[in-house]
Amino acid sequence: MATKEQILDMTPVGMRFTVLQTSADTQGKSLDLHWELLPSCNMKNPLIHVHPDAIETYEVLEGDMQFFVHDKWISAKTGDKLSVPKGIAHCFRNPTDKVVRLFNTHQPALKMENYFEDVCKVLDKVTSNRRKNFRMNFGTMLYMSVLMNNYRKEIIAKNPPDIAIKALGWIARKLGINY
Repeated sequence: MATKEQILDMTPVGMRFTVLQTSADTQGKSLDLHWELLPSCNMKNPLIHVHPDAIETYEVLEGDMQFFVHDKWISAKTGDKLSVPKGIAHCFRNPTDKVVRLFNTHQPALKMENYFEDVCKVLDKVTSNRRKNFRMNFGTMLYMSVLMNNYRKEIIAKNPPDIAIKALGWIARKLGINY
């Protein structure tokens, strides 16, 4: 369970989150985060996904970035706000050479903080010492598929296709892979 001010370090994939308010702090109404997207974050194969039961909001606090919503990329700059309704495919990226800072919420919180903590666990398994050496190879895909299948109420992949995530998760479990 995440704690207030906890840093969720996902540097290998270009992100760092600081927990501002946990699900417990808001009685489950939201998970509030401060994000830092490192330069070139998500420029190759970003995870296009939906939150079937939650609204996600973003406020760009500093920098320029892009959001993918409704099958198109949208540019955003400091001060811009975006709300993504339940079930809408989206992702984000930082195409610049500067860190982008965001305020992010998931409403309701569901188990998103657990999901983010588990992403960190997977990154610990597939990288060495949290260095930026993340590669999406077959082994990494197996770990990520187990993770994604554990949080289907919170997040479902659209690209890569959900059917691939389900199949790889099944293979991973048969191989005894877990994080």
